[in-house]
Amino acid sequence: MGFENWDEVRTAFQVARLGTVSGAAEVLGVHHATVIRHIDALERRLGARLFQRHARGYTPTEAGRDLLLVAQTTEEQFSQLSSRIKGNGETVAGELVVTSVPGFSSLITPVLTSFQERHPAVVVRYLTDLRLFRLEYGEAHVAIRAGSTPEEPDNVVQPLARLRTALYAAPAYAAAHGLPAGPEEFERHRFVGADIPRAPYHRWLRDQVSPDRITFRGTESAALADAVRQGAGLGFLPVREATGTDLIEILPPRPEWESPIWIVTHVDLHRTLKVQNFLSHLKEAAKDWVDV
Repeated sequence: MGFENWDEVRTAFQVARLGTVSGAAEVLGVHHATVIRHIDALERRLGARLFQRHARGYTPTEAGRDLLLVAQTTEEQFSQLSSRIKGNGETVAGELVVTSVPGFSSLITPVLTSFQERHPAVVVRYLTDLRLFRLEYGEAHVAIRAGSTPEEPDNVVQPLARLRTALYAAPAYAAAHGLPAGPEEFERHRFVGADIPRAPYHRWLRDQVSPDRITFRGTESAALADAVRQGAGLGFLPVREATGTDLIEILPPRPEWESPIWIVTHVDLHRTLKVQNFLSHLKEAAKDWVDV
């Protein structure tokens, strides 16, 4: 398959990225019939099904995800080449896709906003989900993750920050239930905890109290933090979020509760101008995440 078929590859890339024929047609400025024709022709030429068709749109098959990775990388490289040829090597433009777990949105959204103010030609897509987005399939330029060191092959992993966490109670909870003098009194209190305890502090809590004492549970950290603030029970919050509020510290931060945060990029996109500029901006912003 030669370079003359790049339009078909580009079409498939947009369908894989957006998930619908209509969305790809709008981005490419063509009729939806052209999109379908390109996809059908490319699948015939490759001898493989690139998408699963369903009522909600198109989902890439394994072959389609492989094509998405190649197309994403190629598009980035063409963009860089075009900038250099035009003498605009310092221009940062186009789509920037960043992913993290939902609980990081209060940290990441200001960084993305300030980066876009600095580079107004950038279009930001911020994807938040508990699942790990697969950078090798071009699902994102940059992933921001917490916990153990990511070990996927072909990814570049860099430490970003470590966030401290402590155990807190809201004044409303203290007024209704009092406060424990120490862990020995935990069995007389109510707690807010994760439904699936992945974070080290939630695992610690599971080991310290019986399950019936964790009376408010959830899957999303922002919802759990809101529950603590509303007085649903004792619970964990990052120190930086609790500082300056009326929350009452029950137990101070412990090293084993700290959450290491990692920046993950795929090796094929790591050195692109846009990604490097964003990584520098992110690392600079993370210096202000240090807990007071």
